[in-house]
Amino acid sequence: MIAQTHFQLYFSTLTIGLTTSGAEQVAEWAKGAKVYKAFNQTGWENMANPTVENRKTVMFVCGDDEDGKSTVLKLTEEIGFEAIDAGSLDSARLLEPLGLLWIKLAHAYGQGRDFGFTLVRRK
Repeated sequence: MIAQTHFQLYFSTLTIGLTTSGAEQVAEWAKGAKVYKAFNQTGWENMANPTVENRKTVMFVCGDDEDGKSTVLKLTEEIGFEAIDAGSLDSARLLEPLGLLWIKLAHAYGQGRDFGFTLVRRK
């Protein structure tokens, strides 16, 4: 019950979301800066080891500068994630709730922190 209450107090909603995002707010504050959204969709355990059951977990990356985004995608792959280009920075409106979903599953719904999201493709 304590974990549930803690979750409800701190992780039950986004401060901003769906019509804008935290990443877009940062871009607004830092006019002219190249801003990307990545590494918010999972916990530190997957940052330390993004492979679960011999599968790379996925990390979505978005941003408006394509050259810089390719660098972020490459770094994401080098860390060990399957890096997926999620489009322009406004896609952060989708990625930030995905991070909240991971937190909710881990802490409020008993999944624990030792899981990650993957992308499965049909052949």
